Order: sequence, then C-alpha cells, then structure tokens
Amino acid sequence: MNLKIALIADPEIPVPPLLYGGIERIIDMLISEYIKEGYQVTLFAHQDSKTPAKLIAYKGKTSHDKLDIIQNTYLINKELFSNKYDVIHCFGRLLYLLPQFLNKTPKIMSYQREPTLKQVRAATRLARKNTLVFTGCSAYISNQIKPFAPAYPIFNGVDMNIYKLNTQIAEDAPFMFLGRIEPIKGTHIAIEIAQKTGNALIIAGNIPTEYQSYFDLEIKPHLNDSIQYIGPVNDLQKNQLLGSCKAFLMPILWNEPFGIVMAEALACGTPVIGFKRGSVPEVVISGLNGYSCDTTEEMIDLIKNIGALDRKKIRQDAESRFSSEAIANQYLALYTDLINKNK
Repeated sequence: MNLKIALIADPEIPVPPLLYGGIERIIDMLISEYIKEGYQVTLFAHQDSKTPAKLIAYKGKTSHDKLDIIQNTYLINKELFSNKYDVIHCFGRLLYLLPQFLNKTPKIMSYQREPTLKQVRAATRLARKNTLVFTGCSAYISNQIKPFAPAYPIFNGVDMNIYKLNTQIAEDAPFMFLGRIEPIKGTHIAIEIAQKTGNALIIAGNIPTEYQSYFDLEIKPHLNDSIQYIGPVNDLQKNQLLGSCKAFLMPILWNEPFGIVMAEALACGTPVIGFKRGSVPEVVISGLNGYSCDTTEEMIDLIKNIGALDRKKIRQDAESRFSSEAIANQYLALYTDLINKNK
C-alpha cells in the first residue's frame, strides 16, 4: 500500500529543531522512516523546517493567537480538501482537524502532553464513527483518554544512529541531568543526590526566563568543579555527555508524559534512575535499564546498584522499544487498521 500521509506540527518550532523541540524530533523521525518505505508525506510546519517531505509552511506563527490559529487551520484544510490523503496525523492542535471530522479519512490525534478531556469528548461526538483515534506518548497519557475515545500508547523514540552505545565508563564518571532548569524537573534534587553520594554532576539544559531566580538561588550556589552547568546542548553533545556518564538522573516532581531524554540516555547504554511519576515506571524497567523509586533516600540507596546493570542490554532494550523503526511501525500498523475500517 503506497500511503499518502499528512503530518501536522505546531507552528512555533522548525522540523527538526536545532535545540529544544521533542515533538518536532519525533515528527522528523517519522518522516524519515515513512519516506524510506516509499510513502508520500506532506508536512504542515514552521517555514524554516528542513524536511524531505512536501512542506506546507504556516503563515501564523503561534498555536495560541486566535488569528494565527484561523490562518493555519484554513491553510491545512485547504490542502486536505484539495488533495486526497490516506491518513491525517496531527501532533498540533486538535482544532486543526475540526473541518475534517465528517470525512471518511482516518485521523489520528497524538498527545505528547496532558490531554484536554473536554476537547476529546467533544471531538469524539462530532467525528464520523471509526475515523478519529488518539495516541498518547505513554500509557499514563492514553489511559486518561480511554474512557472517552479509542486511545493507544505509542512511546516517543530516538534516532539510534545519533546515540552510540558506550560500555567503557570511567570510575569517576559523573551523573547527568538534562532538561529545563525548573523546580518540577528536580535539578536541585539531582545536586543533592550527587553531593550525598560523592559523585560529580553535569547539568545541561535551558533556563526559562521565569525560572532564572530558581537557578540563581537553588542551583548556582552549588556549582563548582564537581557540579557544573554547561547550558543547552545539541544532539552531538548529548551523545557524548550521556554516553560517558555513570547514570542519568530523573528526579522529577511532576507527571512527565514521556521524557525523551530517558530514551536518549538508554540508547547510549546509560541507566536511568527516576522517580515513579508519569511515564517513568513504563520507560524504566527496574533492574534492567535503571531503577524507579519514590524518594530521594531510595534514589541515593539505589546508586550503589548501577554497576550491576549491563549497558549492552540497556541499549538492546532501547532499540526494541524506542528506535525510530519500532515507533514508525506502531504508527503504520495503526494507520493500516484505521484505513481498513473505513474502506
């Protein structure tokens, strides 16, 4: 089946992104896999996107301004009504799909964040039967949708060609924290764990403007030769940093929908130690690729078990669950199922 696929991104960040932009990375990954299989792909995205897909660039710059939303919804649906697609897959606003609700064309809405269930219920009532389904980037997300609409968990993935397995780790290798520097990400807890276990720590990630005071008060005073902040990093830097660290710390204080950096660390063979919030218990298989726990004290206690984990097996698990091929195949199976139901 030579599928013609429409992929819809939000307008703020190009596909692929240069630095921050997890959803845009997933879309770029899927495009590469789909085109490799010979499928025709159209992408609705930021004008600076660099993609092998047919790019239809947004005029509206944001997904929040009403005029931008109207402009972009018109642009998307002008194309979708003008040309026949086998499947429409949206990673942006659910509203973009509204004009397509009565069409037979299969539609997938993928949530990478907490779903707005009121919108899910309304869309399910309005859409033609069996044409609209939802995915979540973890069961934590999809299970919230399931009582109201068909929903499936499909993890996010990473390009395994970017991240290399590293089995040779120095005795004094540091821990790694990578993410936005804000309280719910637990940067301050990562520092506490490093200090109490006598390990070095590398902190990487952007500081949102509204959390500059958090950085200045809770993070900066602890920086020294052992605990370093290096700012945002690109894919090449992430591969080097994650691959050479002892473990990746995920001491989150919120329900992270997925946390793609966990998959990036695992792709390097690096174990993840995280709190049991959101998707962490799904991604981290305790005793195989890391450990999940409830408290800082438990995390400190688990540090001593890291050396027993096999970094080759961690990489193998990452390939089977988070590779671009594995993720693309799950979406393609869903596409095929929906297409067959709507013949």
